[in-house]
Amino acid sequence: MTLQIAIGAVLGYLISGGLALLLSRHPRWQRTLAFALLSAGGILSIAGGGLGLIGTTQTQTAALGLPWLPWHLRLDALSAFFSLLLGLVTLPAALYGFGYCREYDQDAQRRTPLYIFTGLFVGGMQLLLLADDAFSFMIAWETMSLASYFLVAFHHQRADARRAAFLYLLMAQAGGLAILLAFGVLATFGHGYDFTAMRLAALPPGWAALAFALAFIGFGTKAGLVPLHIWLPEAHPVAPSHISALLSGVIVKMALYGFIRVTFDLIGNVQWQWGVAVLLAGAVTALYGVLYALVQSDFKRLLAYSTIENIGIIFLALGLSIIYLGSGHPLLGALAFVASLYHALNHACFKGLLFLGAGAVLHNTHETNLERLGGLMTRMPWTGFLVLIGCLSISSLPPFNGFASEWLTFQSALQAGALESGVLRASIPMAAAVLALTAALSAMTFVKAFGVGFLGLPRSPHARHAREVNGSMRLGQGLLALLCLLLGVFPTLVVTHIAAVSRLLLQADLPSATAHGWLWLTPLAADKASYSAPLVFTGMLIAVAVWVAVYLLLRPRRQQEPVPRVPAWDCGFGGLTPRTQYSASAFSMPIQRIFRSLWYLEETTRESKPTFGIGQPAYPRYDVRVHDWIQVRLYEPIGQWVLAAAKRIGALQTGHLRHYLLYSLLTLVLLLWLLQ
Repeated sequence: MTLQIAIGAVLGYLISGGLALLLSRHPRWQRTLAFALLSAGGILSIAGGGLGLIGTTQTQTAALGLPWLPWHLRLDALSAFFSLLLGLVTLPAALYGFGYCREYDQDAQRRTPLYIFTGLFVGGMQLLLLADDAFSFMIAWETMSLASYFLVAFHHQRADARRAAFLYLLMAQAGGLAILLAFGVLATFGHGYDFTAMRLAALPPGWAALAFALAFIGFGTKAGLVPLHIWLPEAHPVAPSHISALLSGVIVKMALYGFIRVTFDLIGNVQWQWGVAVLLAGAVTALYGVLYALVQSDFKRLLAYSTIENIGIIFLALGLSIIYLGSGHPLLGALAFVASLYHALNHACFKGLLFLGAGAVLHNTHETNLERLGGLMTRMPWTGFLVLIGCLSISSLPPFNGFASEWLTFQSALQAGALESGVLRASIPMAAAVLALTAALSAMTFVKAFGVGFLGLPRSPHARHAREVNGSMRLGQGLLALLCLLLGVFPTLVVTHIAAVSRLLLQADLPSATAHGWLWLTPLAADKASYSAPLVFTGMLIAVAVWVAVYLLLRPRRQQEPVPRVPAWDCGFGGLTPRTQYSASAFSMPIQRIFRSLWYLEETTRESKPTFGIGQPAYPRYDVRVHDWIQVRLYEPIGQWVLAAAKRIGALQTGHLRHYLLYSLLTLVLLLWLLQ
């Protein structure tokens, strides 16, 4: 029954796109039914995932696909967990999208493709989680990738959207080819394309390492691991905001799911050397992502680089898990594995919330540049409050969810002393130090984002005249904010259910995590580490209650003897204006100077003409553009080489028939020689 619920979610997503095509002349009904079915599909994904985590593995064969290769479907604890994650983001995004897409009601040429490809996109992801053979997996993977390409290219009238969509499709197809080759290796030794045969295959060590490397490259491309990340900061900001939430919150988790499925399930016998590679890639990705997020002035681009950072943290934890498992420490491997899945779930919630919040700002101010925002907390109080929850969560501050998963990751890294290899005992603490630096820089990044964007005075007319968004958009954000709180306050319950995945794949559990009940999380033993999020949350509530009580007691006295209010002393410089406030660039300037060699900066200083009046003095304006160092130094030279080679090869196109016949003859002779 649980598998049928998940299949029903796939049908709900696909039907939402189909009905959108049929109702293209009825915009109100089209939008209502499209997002209602997406919401229903999200609920079914949550139900199927939740029941699958506490139930048993279910399989089914569908009479689809090739005559000799029907589709095999399977819902186990791993796919159930990611189905739950998919539903938890899709449902709020659908509720948010109902209000967000109202502006497209009068534009049939744009809204209909948006609804169609959204249904295909989410339906492809749900089908991917159920696929139990390489054929159906790749069909679902390509459906997800191609549908999301059209969503990234939604604003195709803009050059940046067209460029981002092309780059996304190029990287997606390159990654898909690597995944296909990995399945080819597994299918060769398993003598079949279904995952059951691949699980039983006896892979030689060299071929197992090759399959792992291909899977790591293929899924790492979609996940956004450095240096395969260049599509992500280009694609996520240009998509519609509820799609950005799905891209950042869910699609990169599909890559994580695929990597875990191939590495821990289909290959199975992991080696600690693989974990070192994953650990190094995760640490570099986390630090690289947060450093680039810190210097961004565009809110959505900042969030995109932050996604790279958090993907690095997740893969860092997976690397620890592989190292511990390959070294004969299954309990420690299970701890790091659970930490990675926990952080994946948390990131889906708080990054989805932040992208929806950025979309609300864009919807009502038509701005995402932090330098032109400010003062939104008084004009969009609900959005500001919910974005603040997202910023606290992603900054890993208790009692919100980001703290719990990063704390578990630190706890797993601190167990490196159990390893016999001195090199590993030395390298893992270094990775933990990188994680600590990343957490600190992440907090700084979101202090900047919230402080510059929502506090102070408005820096533009659009920010000055902003208004709160509609109810459905606030509801979508509110659900994710509530999840950020609940996942942080009850970590023991979350770990208990995630442990079902480690029991399935690793045959290892965390019995001590729940040994002291739901109140205390003790990942290994109470004398080593413990954390009580409910007590922390209760203490914060008591502190707030005391403050409110003191305020209410002193309020009558303040009304009888009001405190005199006078202008603050401003050192003789005049009143506060937007130009006297900290800008986003100024906030990150100290870090920018320290890590200057890691960025490709384009700095300009120009004289800005006065806006009002004649004879007013011009004032200097400092502008800085941050280009991705890897893109400039690695990918652009490759692109130039490819274009130069294409121009030279283009000389073969002479336009003369006799030349083309000669090419055909030479090709035929070559093939005959090779086939001898």
